[in-house]
Amino acid sequence: MPLFTNDAIVLGILMGLLGLVFYTSSSKNPFWQKFYKVIPALLLCYFLPAIFNSLGIISGEESNLYFVASRYLLPAALILLCIAIDLKSIINLGPKALIMFFTATLGIVIGGPIALAIVGSFAPEAVGGEGANAIWRGLATVAGSWIGGGANQTAMKEIYGASDTLFSAMIVVDVFVANLWMAFLLYGAGKSDAIDKKLKADNSAIAELKKKVEDYQAQITKTPTTGNIMILFALVFIGVGLSHWFSDLVAPGLDAFISNKIAGNPDSGWKFLTSLGSGFFWIVVIATTVGVAFSFTPIRKMEGYGASKYGSIFIYILVATIGMKMDIGELISQWQVFKFLILVGLIWMLIHVSILLGVAKLVKAPFFFVAIGSQANVGGAASAPVVASAFAPALAPVGVLLAVLGYALGTFGAILCATLLQTVAL
Repeated sequence: MPLFTNDAIVLGILMGLLGLVFYTSSSKNPFWQKFYKVIPALLLCYFLPAIFNSLGIISGEESNLYFVASRYLLPAALILLCIAIDLKSIINLGPKALIMFFTATLGIVIGGPIALAIVGSFAPEAVGGEGANAIWRGLATVAGSWIGGGANQTAMKEIYGASDTLFSAMIVVDVFVANLWMAFLLYGAGKSDAIDKKLKADNSAIAELKKKVEDYQAQITKTPTTGNIMILFALVFIGVGLSHWFSDLVAPGLDAFISNKIAGNPDSGWKFLTSLGSGFFWIVVIATTVGVAFSFTPIRKMEGYGASKYGSIFIYILVATIGMKMDIGELISQWQVFKFLILVGLIWMLIHVSILLGVAKLVKAPFFFVAIGSQANVGGAASAPVVASAFAPALAPVGVLLAVLGYALGTFGAILCATLLQTVAL
């Protein structure tokens, strides 16, 4: 029995931990600055609640906070993050930026199944599994993270039913491999001129890009009033309500239909469409669609009031509630399997990088586009601007724009990747 079971107290503890992480990560203290260069803040937001759960202070099993965060805050976060999509501005970045972004997405979609097949060829027992512990289900959550972000990762967990233990292992694989690649990108930013010469790329467009971004940033930045924020949240939670309403209408019927088809022919292709009967699947899809639809209206200007920042807050709360469900002791006991998951992640990333550099060489894309195209997928809105600003501070919003596009595509791309992963596993 955990020490605290009252969800009001548990929420206070989780918010306190998140506040501590953000306070120390923004500190000017040299110790904390060095600490967070090694340990990502997001990883701490996940593992601190996990430690509290493992010590019996709180319990993910006893709490309803994860259900609330995943069903209400997650779809709200998807809408808030997708509101920021400005397709015209993204198109104005030039075709090479978008080419590298979609190349990065393609590398992740096909890289996962190939990596699983490679490792599975010599360690099938380590990358197999059944039911909720099937490795492909866990890798689907990594695909969601690397194409979109934390919201898409959690969506994949719910859609494909990965167990909490498996998901915990995948979080570590995700963070370890992604941050290793980010370190290379930051190093490459300082050598971008030399890399561009090898790629035979013309980087003169970067100067023009800086001006476009600065103009866009100046255009949307505003000081919000209470009324502005209230209207924003009204629209967002109307969207959340619509996603639940549509899910309640569609999911039960589809689930029954697909189940009947599978029962009549267990070997049919209907088994690959079981996610269509998931209520949570439709909540995520409709919420994403609402957010993208908002981006085509004047509502998208509410990004100037901090829409994506509120969405990020919801994601961090969600991450903390997910961490609360992790048992570190159980994870350690699974190390023999875990080491092969790291290998799958490294091969997966190697395929992603190889495809990226090959296409960059082919289209003569500057390394800047390679870096933000990759990080907008793999790192998302949290780290894409960090990599972009390593080239020039004014370019940070470019990373955000492409990362937000990744949020919109993350769920759909990850579903395609998950289907391929399941095919390889079967």
